[in-house]
Amino acid sequence: MRDSRLARMADGFTAGWEALRAHMPPLRSPRGIAWLLGRAAGVFGLTSGFFVLVDREFPEWMPDGEIVVLALGFLILARFFSQKARYQAQFGDRAYARAISAFGIPGLGIVFASIAHLGYMPGPQIPHLWWRPILVGTGWLSLAVGAALWWRAVSTLGLDTLAMLYVYYPEERRIVDSGIYSLLRHPVYAAALRVSIGLALVRANWYALLVALIVPLFLHGWIRLVEEAELIRQFPAYVEYRRRVPAFAPRLPDLGKFWRLLVLGR
Repeated sequence: MRDSRLARMADGFTAGWEALRAHMPPLRSPRGIAWLLGRAAGVFGLTSGFFVLVDREFPEWMPDGEIVVLALGFLILARFFSQKARYQAQFGDRAYARAISAFGIPGLGIVFASIAHLGYMPGPQIPHLWWRPILVGTGWLSLAVGAALWWRAVSTLGLDTLAMLYVYYPEERRIVDSGIYSLLRHPVYAAALRVSIGLALVRANWYALLVALIVPLFLHGWIRLVEEAELIRQFPAYVEYRRRVPAFAPRLPDLGKFWRLLVLGR
């Protein structure tokens, strides 16, 4: 049984990778893959370098500065959606590859770097009282849950959906409401929320914790105003799915099933 599940997961990853390669020529060669990875690492590194510099020279700018940079990342990423018609008219079959390079990679790189910054953001520390080790332990647990949730989501839906291929090629996407997606509409974003809170708790920093508590507002606005608006346009049945399934946290009656899926995959 376990071998069959692993085989299905491997097949899902392979299918998603092949779908991406079909629409993104750089992925067809080692040189192209290196270029994309370098671009993503460059955005992440420049954003992280900016945070390190500001943390050292202007620590009082946090957490306001973190919120501004995070908003910038989402605004850039939103252009991946808003510029679809123009890119399709201008670039045809190359529209997705152009858009993911121009908006997807920079936007996601900034957002990921902003979340990672919660793990080293300067600011007033949570007092070293008896309950602090409990907070830090809870942080590590939240990080583990976030990592497991991300893995379950990607192994269920595939790399192509994670890379938002469906936005430009809706005919290659269907609504998945099985596995972890029967309990959460957006398990990848739910994973990001848990990682954000986990990093802030492990850092034991009031500023980091404040930003981590604001991240859900960004993600809620993002899915409502951008991503789900696109999904509803492409898949009218998504309205019913959205009504039935919560976005980030399972309903209380589903908690047992949620933990079984997370730990056992079934």
